[in-house]
Amino acid sequence: MFSTAHGDHLPSLVDLLLDAVFLVDSDGRIAYVSAACERMLGYTPQEMIGRELLEFLVPEDRERTVAEAGEVVAGRSRIGFENRYIHKDGRHVHLMWSARWSERERLRIGVARDVSELKHAEAIQRATYAISEAAHEAEDLDVLLREIHRIIATLVPLAGLALATCDRRTGQLAFSYQRDCHGNPLPLHEPVACDFCSKVICGGRPVYLRDGALGALSGDDEAWFAIPLIAQHETIGALVLQGDSGKDYTEKDRELLHYVAEQVAIAIDRAQLKAELLRAARYDELTGLPNRRFFNDRIKAVVARSMRNQARMALLYIDLDDFKQVNDSLGHASGDQLLQEVARRIQRCVRGTDTVARLGGDEFVVLLDDLHTPDDARGVADKIREAVSHPVDLGSCVLRTQASIGIAVYPDHGQEIDRILQYADMAMYEDKRNKTLQAM
Repeated sequence: MFSTAHGDHLPSLVDLLLDAVFLVDSDGRIAYVSAACERMLGYTPQEMIGRELLEFLVPEDRERTVAEAGEVVAGRSRIGFENRYIHKDGRHVHLMWSARWSERERLRIGVARDVSELKHAEAIQRATYAISEAAHEAEDLDVLLREIHRIIATLVPLAGLALATCDRRTGQLAFSYQRDCHGNPLPLHEPVACDFCSKVICGGRPVYLRDGALGALSGDDEAWFAIPLIAQHETIGALVLQGDSGKDYTEKDRELLHYVAEQVAIAIDRAQLKAELLRAARYDELTGLPNRRFFNDRIKAVVARSMRNQARMALLYIDLDDFKQVNDSLGHASGDQLLQEVARRIQRCVRGTDTVARLGGDEFVVLLDDLHTPDDARGVADKIREAVSHPVDLGSCVLRTQASIGIAVYPDHGQEIDRILQYADMAMYEDKRNKTLQAM
């Protein structure tokens, strides 16, 4: 079939095949390649013949390709082996091979098919599934964003990733995620980066820049690719990718990223909505403090830890005196302002590890964890009374109010949650009665 020129007498119809035919000698050099190689890799047969096939391979695929060639030379015909080659324009091309060894001619005969489109479709499908699965399983938005970073890094060259999202209430843009390929913070200059993302969001189209055009973002000359994130016809942010050194994003990469960005936007939108619903279920809308449901979970954890560590904790039950009169005389808007200010003042009186919650109306509770002595709880209660008693400027008027506080200490006043709550409630009413008697 073959002449000494390896292929000089091959029928010319071989050049009509969509698949490329390669003849490779025992040293790994290309002895013949059909015309289809130019459609696949951009090189003419004359540019490839005489060169090692490995020269055209993506470096990461060379080792396993050498192993596969060894199997073919050993006489084991192979079908379906896949590897990646570097096109003349720099992009990667996925090829699927069928190959066998001709002992008489001392040649590997291989037929290569371009499966890049198939691999591209598979990548989109994998990314869609992976992002959907991450959105379902992630505990919170931060976990989801880390997983999205990992998924995108498997699809395109990536040195770093940042994500800017718009606050649902204020519309303000801020970076909720920024990491390099090692998981370290990406050193973005946030004012410049936010301005850049705002332009991408307003334009509604991806923006690709390099040659230092966005060097101010991180102090280097890498390429940047930003894609608006659009969910339910609303732009919720921008995905910003820092290209790997010396590697541009190909048209296929950008197409893939555009599709991935659509899935990312949907996943983030759902995660944000889930977080908002969770927050609404656990936090008081007016003051931003934990609500009764959150408090019930929290006191169980604090009492269990105190029991386990044989430590003290305290519950402060707080009620504002004559709050109903404020609502009746000044209206609920003034009453709401007063409650918000009281909440802020109580929070300033406790440690960051303590819990302040609003049970409803003008009732607040404070959980003091890991107390040294009951006197510590009394000291905090005195601070709260003093803070609450200061005048509150509501704009239209200035109010003065007082707080009645009941204290229950674990285990001194009870070891069960119901008993602790009951004791604190009774102590609060006793404090209120004492102030009434003093005023008479």
